[in-house]
Amino acid sequence: MPAGGYAWWYVDGVSDDGTRAVSVIGFIGSVFSPWYAWSGRGEPNNHCCINVATYGRGGRFAMTDRGSSALRQSEDCLQVGPSSMRWDNGALIIDINEVSSLPLISRMRGQIRLLPSAVTSVEMPLTLDGAHVWRPFAPTARISVDLEAKGWQFEGHGYFDSNFGTRRLEDDFTTWNWARYPTATGSTCFYDANRCDGSVLDAAINFDEDGNALAVSGPPKTPIKRTLWALRRDTRADVGTTPKQVKAMLDAPFYSRSVVQTTIDGERVEGVHEALNLNRYGSNLIKPMLAVRVPRRKNWTF
Repeated sequence: MPAGGYAWWYVDGVSDDGTRAVSVIGFIGSVFSPWYAWSGRGEPNNHCCINVATYGRGGRFAMTDRGSSALRQSEDCLQVGPSSMRWDNGALIIDINEVSSLPLISRMRGQIRLLPSAVTSVEMPLTLDGAHVWRPFAPTARISVDLEAKGWQFEGHGYFDSNFGTRRLEDDFTTWNWARYPTATGSTCFYDANRCDGSVLDAAINFDEDGNALAVSGPPKTPIKRTLWALRRDTRADVGTTPKQVKAMLDAPFYSRSVVQTTIDGERVEGVHEALNLNRYGSNLIKPMLAVRVPRRKNWTF
């Protein structure tokens, strides 16, 4: 991977009753690690992690920036220290063994299984020169969560994708809004971004349960109420309807993840939405704040 590069593999899931949610991100060249930024981004492999977050009563957050000695990769497996993500007979298996950060410091351990309805062949450049690419592996999936904590065993709808690039996100984007919504026939994803050069990414894709993708003209961008950090965000919604947050997930000064309810082509749907402000992330004030929740552990021995 070139200096300044990054790759991440992202999984999320929401319980069928809507009360709990989870996200897992495997990073190489951890784009949201202050330690990678402070290092000059010369060695992506020396800043890797598996970030785990649970949302709901008793939810916790773990994101440890680890050195290259913690990284092992193969065609079917990404391992970072004590945790891993691997393919096994058509399922993505995530084994978790992390320690959460403040305010609930404790062991996070267990397994998550994601079973895609299909794996797509879609790959979409996010910039005209292809410096950033989105790869939605499994936009429609079921997830099974089994963590060693009371109440953290559930099943629900899930999602799996990857993003990778050769430059800093803040070099090419000012803001973006992304969302994935399960539908009666599969799922719909929206990727809307404002680039630093003034151009706009405006993508809406329907996926059926067999993984076939169809680019469509999505409904209009419609504002969602600002976050507690006053972060602006929007998603797509049919004319005359208003999207709303139905479950808070991650709320940071530059980043929001939540479960949002909206209406697409007459269908009421609930899915995971994220908003990112790269101008805020680029501020030097943000990095020390992140370091409180993202510890650095340089050495690891298998």
